[in-house]
Amino acid sequence: MDGRPAPAVRKIETADSRATWFNRNVAGMCLASLLSDLGHEMATSILPLFLTAIGASPSALGIIEGASDGAATFAKLIGGRIADRKGLRQKVASLGYLVTGLATGSFAAAMTWFELLIARTVGWFGRGTRGPSRDNLLVDSVPHAKVGAALGLHRTADTLGAILGPLTAMFLLHRIGFRNIFLLSLVPGVFAAAAFYFLVREPDGANLAQAPEFRGWHAALPSSFRTFLATILLFGIGDFAHSMLVLRAAQLLGSTPKAMSIAIGLYVIHNTAHAALSYPIGVTGDRIERRRLLAVAYVIAAVAAAGFAIGPHSVGALVVLFILEGAVMAAQETLDSAVATDLLPADSRGAGFGVMNATSGVGDFVSSIVVGFLWTGISGHAAFAYSATLSLLAAALMTWGI
Repeated sequence: MDGRPAPAVRKIETADSRATWFNRNVAGMCLASLLSDLGHEMATSILPLFLTAIGASPSALGIIEGASDGAATFAKLIGGRIADRKGLRQKVASLGYLVTGLATGSFAAAMTWFELLIARTVGWFGRGTRGPSRDNLLVDSVPHAKVGAALGLHRTADTLGAILGPLTAMFLLHRIGFRNIFLLSLVPGVFAAAAFYFLVREPDGANLAQAPEFRGWHAALPSSFRTFLATILLFGIGDFAHSMLVLRAAQLLGSTPKAMSIAIGLYVIHNTAHAALSYPIGVTGDRIERRRLLAVAYVIAAVAAAGFAIGPHSVGALVVLFILEGAVMAAQETLDSAVATDLLPADSRGAGFGVMNATSGVGDFVSSIVVGFLWTGISGHAAFAYSATLSLLAAALMTWGI
């Protein structure tokens, strides 16, 4: 990453000049995300259980998730401005993958929940920085008519890693322990950075020497997009970190070692639903109104959160709820960027992605802390009922506000 101009001539063949939109950039980004999620989901899936083992409360998990989401929010604003600079975005995204992998591996050295907080925050800063550049590169690499399909395929690959990660952790947990799993997560994390750096290139026609003039936030973000941001924020402040589902399931099933293994297995089911549905949702979003489809996902989120608020103790009921939550995440992560692409001018799309991701991050920051404290201070019933209420309000605004 020496800043030399050579990459300007190492261009990929774009989707517009090929019979298929699945090109080297799409493949490289899919591989990088698969490997990265494999690494950090190995750690994420066991993090709630590790916190319990060291005596931390659900509020500690809420603080960790909230603070790391807050760091990612700030990073996404920076990353959004970088994402419109075609000479920087490939390098910045590669570095972001590397930082996330190294920080996640450092969980192995943590002795207290505060040390985990620091490591997670650093990792999520890298994750936040890379996101807008990666998404803008992906959108630039395919025809507009295939944006939903490309985003959906990318989310599928990303979530395949999120399936393999918890499965690996579940298999190894009682064999090598928490800390060795954290350490092992370094391997796919580093390979993810290498995959992005060596496989992804700027699309044909990208002017690497000239950055677009930034016209100010008001001009860069149309009014319809600002309303969309308000909807994302409203949903976000009720959309808790999904690692909390593992803790909720373990508690509902009795908090025994067997219950912990089942909870990780349920998280795998969640991620499997996420992976299986991302591409079909993306393709569907290329054919019908994406915003209406996203509103339906918000309603499903409310139903699932209400289910967790009631708190079933049967594995079968929890399977259904985890599948619903996986479907919601598939819709949210695939359709948010697709809707933003429809609403944003091309020359400020990267900045828009950054603001959108930052807005979502603010919501995640608030919700993780609020849900954690409601859970600790009142009950799990209250925490998830709060989430269900905000999801319904967001669905209404998405349907009638934009």
